Amino acid sequence: MGKYKIALLPGDGVGGDVLDAALKVLDVVGFEAEYTQGDIGWEFWRTEGNPLPDRTIELLGEMDASLFGAITSKPKEEAARELVPELQNKGLVYSSPIVGLRQRFSLHTNLRPCKAYEGNPLNLRDDIDLVVFRENTEGLYVGVEFHPVPDDVRAALSVHPKMKRFADVPGEDMAISTRVFTRKGCQSIVGQGFKYAKAHGYPTVTICEKPNVIRETSGLMLREARKIAEGYAGIELWETNIDAMCMWLVKNPQDYGVIVSSNMFGDILSDLAAQIVGGLGFACAGNIGDNFAVFEPTHGSAPKYVGQNKVNPIAMIRSAKMMLDYLGETEKANKIETAVAETIHEGRVQTYDMGGTSTTTEMAEAIANAAKEA
Repeated sequence: MGKYKIALLPGDGVGGDVLDAALKVLDVVGFEAEYTQGDIGWEFWRTEGNPLPDRTIELLGEMDASLFGAITSKPKEEAARELVPELQNKGLVYSSPIVGLRQRFSLHTNLRPCKAYEGNPLNLRDDIDLVVFRENTEGLYVGVEFHPVPDDVRAALSVHPKMKRFADVPGEDMAISTRVFTRKGCQSIVGQGFKYAKAHGYPTVTICEKPNVIRETSGLMLREARKIAEGYAGIELWETNIDAMCMWLVKNPQDYGVIVSSNMFGDILSDLAAQIVGGLGFACAGNIGDNFAVFEPTHGSAPKYVGQNKVNPIAMIRSAKMMLDYLGETEKANKIETAVAETIHEGRVQTYDMGGTSTTTEMAEAIANAAKEA
């Protein structure tokens, strides 16, 4: 029996392919674990009406951590049409299982390192090394939405003067999504960003919000950030708006270290940051709570590449490296990091997104071979 209990959640599309690739590398560095596969994804939505079955929730409650492959997610109307006939017209509504995992297990921190590896032909520039801290359970993704808008919700909101201009809009012609921040949530994500900056030698923490327009929620995070920054002498607090941040990340990405943001803004920034260091094939993520964590590549399920052994597994392999860091297996994590860097720098093995013809398996084997010698 292995030292750790790890859940494997292949999910949809190429999730299983990249997960198998990561397991090859974990095996080479001597990671000892008992792996258990869990059910998650589109097929379980289609046939059971639940993409995150209760049995999977129960399984994860017994695990030390989880590796997650990829998920297919579609708008609610399209999702409803794909249910098997016996589940049609039963009021079932699709919701993302990865969002469900984050909320069910209070995985409050989404950590996304974006590093440019020397030799990657897709880098915007080679001196990018930044980390996005995204609040993972609150914000606009909290899931409190209304359509049509019930009368009691309208009545409650009518006390706000800016709702007056919607007074004559029928409830069925209106949709409302709420953006929920808590002081505790803001303190947690900002505090972790500063702790990480201190531990890893980053000189700045940038709070990326929009307090000049979204005054109450973004304002709460910014006020808490200013308080927390007072306890970290030597680390400078930068403040920027989400729109400007998108421009500055493309113009001067080398200037940034730790970036902290709310759920949706952090989601947007993470994909932008991923692209400037090679794209989603290199983008890893950790969904981290107080007692459990799920590690995943941030790319989608890429159904058109299923069975082709084609996609880049580096994002999944780097996610496995993040899991090792989380578990305190620093030496093994460093071996994977070194192996990824050496394989990219050498340039002999490159998947299609890098302009090469190497397969998923060939990339995994190249990194595994490099890890043996790291």
